[in-house]
Amino acid sequence: MVKESKEALKKRISILEEKVEHLRVSRRVLMNLIEKLEKEKKQEFERLERINRKLQQSNSRYAKDLILKNKKIVELEEQVKKMS
Repeated sequence: MVKESKEALKKRISILEEKVEHLRVSRRVLMNLIEKLEKEKKQEFERLERINRKLQQSNSRYAKDLILKNKKIVELEEQVKKMS
């Protein structure tokens, strides 16, 4: 009876060792997935930052153009008033 108990314990230990190995593999897979997701997130963030900078530059140019055109309109209106 003691011998059966030892054999059962050895089998149980073997099963548990196998489960531990599966958990290690699963953990490595999950860590790789997390690293991949973090890398993709970082790349997407950098892409969005570049787009944001371009949009800010474009908006700045547009605002400067509007200011210049508004200034020109004011100057032309003053000229028209002087001519009247």
